[in-house]
Amino acid sequence: MKKQLILLSTTLLFSLTAAANTVQDAPLVSITSHDNYFDNLRQHCGKAYEGKMTVDNPASGGFEGRLIMHVRNCTDSQLQIPFHVGNDHSRTWVITKTGSGLSLKHDHRLQDGSYDQSTMYGGHTIDAGFDTVQSFPADQYSKELFAKLGNPQSNTNIWQMYIYPDTFTYRLVREGREFRVDFDLTKPIALPPTPWGYKD
Repeated sequence: MKKQLILLSTTLLFSLTAAANTVQDAPLVSITSHDNYFDNLRQHCGKAYEGKMTVDNPASGGFEGRLIMHVRNCTDSQLQIPFHVGNDHSRTWVITKTGSGLSLKHDHRLQDGSYDQSTMYGGHTIDAGFDTVQSFPADQYSKELFAKLGNPQSNTNIWQMYIYPDTFTYRLVREGREFRVDFDLTKPIALPPTPWGYKD
């Protein structure tokens, strides 16, 4: 009986391991609009562009200085795009193919490279979107983080990113709040410093 249990346990462990490896090795499934959007952004990999704030209502402050986006690191499933504000190199947008859509996360770091208390918030697509536009409503992790930090008004955040031939736009909207930065894709600029917490 004991030998049978050991054999059964070994067989079960082998099966679970094989299943996990199969899932891990499976191709990442996505739909055409998500793939096209991702590829439209990825074609700018290795380039940086300057932007300007076009909407900030109500005015929030904290975005003084030169605004630069840098499509810095790209794989088949993830794009890392630092957003530099003057000498503040704390922000990186992370867009990831999840197999059920696209995820946007805001990776915020302190100057020593450690994580800010407000970090990795963002959202996930809930529809097909378009080749040029995707929307990311706040996910559950973000809602709980905002509540913990005393910012429950951010629970209805929707982040939008537009990628057109001449312009990339980052936009945040919720009731009573809109923030937007437009970047000129026709004029690549010198690359900014490495964002905090990352390595070359």
